[in-house]
Amino acid sequence: MVEMTFKMERPGLVKPGDHVEVSEKKTALNYTYIIEPAVAMSGCFKVNERIKDRSGIVKDVTHNDRGYYVIVEFEK
Repeated sequence: MVEMTFKMERPGLVKPGDHVEVSEKKTALNYTYIIEPAVAMSGCFKVNERIKDRSGIVKDVTHNDRGYYVIVEFEK
C-alpha cells in the first residue's frame, strides 16, 4: 500500500471510504496528481516516487488552519 496526501480547498467533497480516480500531470522534473473531478491536488513527486495506480480509497480527511487534507491509499 502507498499513501498520498492531497490538499482540498473545500470540505465535504470526499469522505473516508470513497473510491477516487486520479489523473497524473508531468512537469519538467516532477509529477503531480489530481483527484478527479478537480477535488484535490497533490504535491510534487520525483520520477522514482511516481504511483502506478489511477484509483484509490480515501483513508482520512483532516482539517487544520492551513486547509483540508485527503489521505488516499493506493495498491502500488
